[in-house]
Amino acid sequence: MATNRMVRRLLNLAPPVDIQAGSTVWYFRRDPWAVASLVFVVVLAVLAVLAPWVTPYPDQGRGEPDIMHKLKAPSQAHPLGTDSLGRDVLARILFGARNSLSAGVVIVGVSIVVGSVLGAVAGYFGGWADEVIMRITDIFLAFPPLLLAMTVAAVLQPNLKNAILAITLTWWPWYTRLARAQTLSVRERDFVRAARGMGVNNLTIVMRHIVPNILTPILVQGTLDIGAAIITLSSLSFLGLGVPPPTPEWGAMVRDGREYIQTGQWWVPSFPGLALFLTTMAFNLLGDGLQVATNPKTRGETL
Repeated sequence: MATNRMVRRLLNLAPPVDIQAGSTVWYFRRDPWAVASLVFVVVLAVLAVLAPWVTPYPDQGRGEPDIMHKLKAPSQAHPLGTDSLGRDVLARILFGARNSLSAGVVIVGVSIVVGSVLGAVAGYFGGWADEVIMRITDIFLAFPPLLLAMTVAAVLQPNLKNAILAITLTWWPWYTRLARAQTLSVRERDFVRAARGMGVNNLTIVMRHIVPNILTPILVQGTLDIGAAIITLSSLSFLGLGVPPPTPEWGAMVRDGREYIQTGQWWVPSFPGLALFLTTMAFNLLGDGLQVATNPKTRGETL
């Protein structure tokens, strides 16, 4: 009750926001699944940042064992139980969220930056620049993304940074193709022709006029891909090619706990797997909502 009164007070103190009917935000708010997914992602991110203060077992979240309390069922002291080393599963999930969310954002962010610039250059200049960039892109796209990431991660030392690097190498080509397709439709618009006619440098046109105008569909795709990036990172960790122990990571937690399903300690792998599922689903629903809200052709689907 006290929490509800506090929330109402905060809402009353907040300045009124005038959201114009027909705007992107207005359409987004009409999708309850997208709004719920946004709330889930924000809450998870806040809990991940505040993990050392939210959980009473921060040391266990970082990897310190407590053998005296191993494989304890969910209880008041350990709401999600403990793992084979006695570590609180909830603390491990929250600390693992730090790695999973940050890795997903970094992978997609770097891929968007690299892919958008290369795709814009290829689409705007054409000719040999287009051929070189797109042929290199096709080489990377010829390999299955997970297989290529596994190969790179196996060559490098298993850790979070190398796992991010391995996945990023497989992700940027998709944004290059998307950015190139968007650039081909933008480069002949009036504002680009006007800038070209005024003698503006081609590189300036690409960076200041082309790239900002092709970012919306790329950012929407990026939101969808964060969940897939988290799944890929968890897959590498599950196979022993990602984040090494005792660093918490959801895929590694599922791998370490899968053998306890048959002995009755179902909570050890189930809750990390549930966290992975819900987070991936939230990013997918959030991306779908943004895609509908930002595309005039699909906005009618929310009516």
